[in-house]
Amino acid sequence: MTSSVIVGMEEEEDPSTKPLGRLSVFYYGVGHMLNDITASCWFTYLLLFLTQIGLSPRDAAIVMLSGQVADGFATIFIGELIDRFGHFKIWHAAGSLLVAISFSSVFGGCLPCSLLHNNSSTIETLSYSMFAAIFNIGWAATQVSHMAMVNCITLNSTSRVALTSSRNAFSMVANLGLYAIALVVFGVSEAVTKENTESQYRWIAYSSITVGCCFVVIFLMGTKEPRLRVNLRETTRSRIPWSYWFRKILYYQVAMVYLLTRLVLNVSQAYLAFFVIDDLQMAQSAKALIPAIIYVCSFVVSVMLQEIPWNGKRLKAYYCAGGIIWIFCGISILLLPRSINSYMYAISVFIGIANAVMLVTSISMQSVLIGSKLGGCAFVCGSLSFLDKMSCGLALYVLQSHQGTSPKVDVNIKEYFYFSVTRYGLGLVPAVCSLVGVVVTYFMELDSTILKPLCQPLLLE
Repeated sequence: MTSSVIVGMEEEEDPSTKPLGRLSVFYYGVGHMLNDITASCWFTYLLLFLTQIGLSPRDAAIVMLSGQVADGFATIFIGELIDRFGHFKIWHAAGSLLVAISFSSVFGGCLPCSLLHNNSSTIETLSYSMFAAIFNIGWAATQVSHMAMVNCITLNSTSRVALTSSRNAFSMVANLGLYAIALVVFGVSEAVTKENTESQYRWIAYSSITVGCCFVVIFLMGTKEPRLRVNLRETTRSRIPWSYWFRKILYYQVAMVYLLTRLVLNVSQAYLAFFVIDDLQMAQSAKALIPAIIYVCSFVVSVMLQEIPWNGKRLKAYYCAGGIIWIFCGISILLLPRSINSYMYAISVFIGIANAVMLVTSISMQSVLIGSKLGGCAFVCGSLSFLDKMSCGLALYVLQSHQGTSPKVDVNIKEYFYFSVTRYGLGLVPAVCSLVGVVVTYFMELDSTILKPLCQPLLLE
């Protein structure tokens, strides 16, 4: 009786399973700000920017696809290296440096065109594709190291969700920051020529990099490098082979849910501005106001999710709720006529709520999958990110390649709209992905109980 009480007290005092302090959660949360603000610019403005400077929709899609493919393969490679050698913060810092150096060139002028004195669309496409690939390799290093850190900072399931929620909350801050920067830049200067357009987006890129790098410094100074040494008789730090994960049904279920969630968020974000302006013909201010509403709602929900005690069943329930909300939003967008376009403001509130709930819970499912198998945490994050990047890149390429070929459909006698690619991208694709994600999650078996805690503190003193 006495020995069991002592064991219980020891496990209760184990720092690896204790809830984290709010300051630790804050420091971790700001670590992805540079990636988030540049990714927001990537998905929101890249296709718009490339078409504005003269590239065809298909060439613009090729540039985005090249970046997504480079990102996808880099996540697998970098995840394997992190599992072998560790040093999360070094990978994070190196990736952030590469992002900061290369991102301005993605939205800058065509350097090879200037050197070769040739402004052909082929050279422009190759140039932007090259810088897009370099940027995404750095982005992948930062993303995988930051995501994998969650599982090595703590084994407490609620704290893991709190870390993910904090990261998502600051992601919303980054998105809002981007729109604030863009509003100032677009308000100060006019894009009359191609050079003016390039200058506008270059300043947006410079400002985004400056803001993001400040938060990277805060993260690196405030977050400790996780310690991964554990008792060899239980869970080892040694690398876990890929075949271990491929034999688990839960791996495929979590991968499918994460892939579908990313498709919902990224495809909808890429076509939101197009839909508001081209399909609904709303005021130019709506191009910034509607995304702002989405991100504010997502930020509030992400903060609220940190206060909830989590387990596997609750993750499933919340994800399904978020997916169902998105299904109704997608149907509403698909059928929304121009005559009542103001309803888009109300729909954006629910999109923001659904985005936050689905993203936080889907990422947290990865932590449940990994559990205390820390030797493979970076591979899991990297492989799932690979699927995310490849699927999003291909989806956007297919949609963008068919841009402008959709038929006009009568809604009633007075009003009509196009079942355009934009409407499909913002309404139908997210709704279908959400539906499939809800079905997969419903049949998923999640167990968030930690039976074998680590024997040493996870954070270096």
